[in-house]
Amino acid sequence: MKRLASCGVVMCVLVISGCATGGRDRLDPDIQTMVRDIDPARIESHVRTLVGFGTRNTMSETESPTRGIGAARRWIRDEFKRISAANGNRLTVELDGYHQEPDGRRIVKSIDILNVMATLPGATPESAGRIYIVSGHYDSICSDPSDYTSDAPGANDDASGVAAVLELARVMSKHKFDATIVFMAVAGEEQGLLGSKFQASKSRQRGDNIEGVLSNDTIGSSLSADGVRDRRHVRVFSENVPLTETPEQAIIRQRVGNEHDSDARQLARAIDRACDRYVCGFDVVLINRLDRFLRGGDHKAYALQGYPAVRFTEMNEDYRHQHQNVRVEDGVQYGDLPEFIDFAHVANVARVNAAALATLARAPAPPTNVRMITAKLTTDTTLRWDANTESDLAGYDILWRETTASQWQNAKRVGKVAEVTLPLSKDNFIFGVSAVDEAGHRSRAVYPLPAKQ
Repeated sequence: MKRLASCGVVMCVLVISGCATGGRDRLDPDIQTMVRDIDPARIESHVRTLVGFGTRNTMSETESPTRGIGAARRWIRDEFKRISAANGNRLTVELDGYHQEPDGRRIVKSIDILNVMATLPGATPESAGRIYIVSGHYDSICSDPSDYTSDAPGANDDASGVAAVLELARVMSKHKFDATIVFMAVAGEEQGLLGSKFQASKSRQRGDNIEGVLSNDTIGSSLSADGVRDRRHVRVFSENVPLTETPEQAIIRQRVGNEHDSDARQLARAIDRACDRYVCGFDVVLINRLDRFLRGGDHKAYALQGYPAVRFTEMNEDYRHQHQNVRVEDGVQYGDLPEFIDFAHVANVARVNAAALATLARAPAPPTNVRMITAKLTTDTTLRWDANTESDLAGYDILWRETTASQWQNAKRVGKVAEVTLPLSKDNFIFGVSAVDEAGHRSRAVYPLPAKQ
């Protein structure tokens, strides 16, 4: 986003709508290669293949080789396997899910809910247990969610997201990362986030250390119903007060003034920074809401389990091309068809995903037990945290901004310490702490909670 960091005792960075023009951290040439390798033509091919299955309604045909949800998921699975084979079999590809009985709402017959997953294991022992997920949902609907026989092409919602995930798997599986990345095509989103709820709940029960979920849902169109064309921006939605917080915890958060500093919001800021550094001419617009009104997405399932999760969605939606039967009325074409997709735009959204995932999966873990010492009245600020264990840890960035600002304005690099005191009043600023490795990859920030020691 366009902004100029205020200086003073800090490293100052100027960012102008994509690609940093200054700062101490050099760009990672490997990440630059990943961003360049994203191919709009491959994305278009994937979208058209998915549309070619006619309908991907969760309750549609499963035995046909050419039509329905079963054919779609087998194709996605086989595409992940083909990608893996081309890159040294570094991806573990699997179907994971459960059997769903009719629920009296959008599920009208017994079906299997199966997510298609391709896992790229982390290469560093101390980081391999840290997981990042990038997803799109492969099911689709027409006007009636229970109509599983009519065509439901779902080109934008959400073949665009699945195509981006497949392209990310192709490009990123050629490279190594400290942490683990899971590329996922999710089932049952249109019937109530069924696939993502299953997967998020399973992860919570296992105690998985999921540090970020990037859900790509409806990222394909750059043209709105009122004729506004925007090829330069994508929205990233993130919750403020976490859905898992109790009312008492929410009150404390409001009292200390960190309503906009949930882990999901910090993840969104890290995505924005990655876009600014690596995706020239394209920009992330942070939306400080969990999602759009009257809509929902798979990231919510992970938020409900306490994981940091965000949603990517195009800037200006055209509801004539979402959740509609394919038809022409009064000369207007309805239906979620591929001719309404801007494949170059999808590629740019995929590039932002690649830059963010690569940065975070190569960075150290976010610092833990971060706290602001409030044992006595002072005019400065003391921050403490538990030291990271990564062998390539270079130190930490202390971030701060004015209480009315939505983005970090200042950053100060400190070494491999676990405490720092700044000549700034804790009453006047919002603070955060990020871990940084020797190559300059920075974790998402962590808000320091007030503590006596």
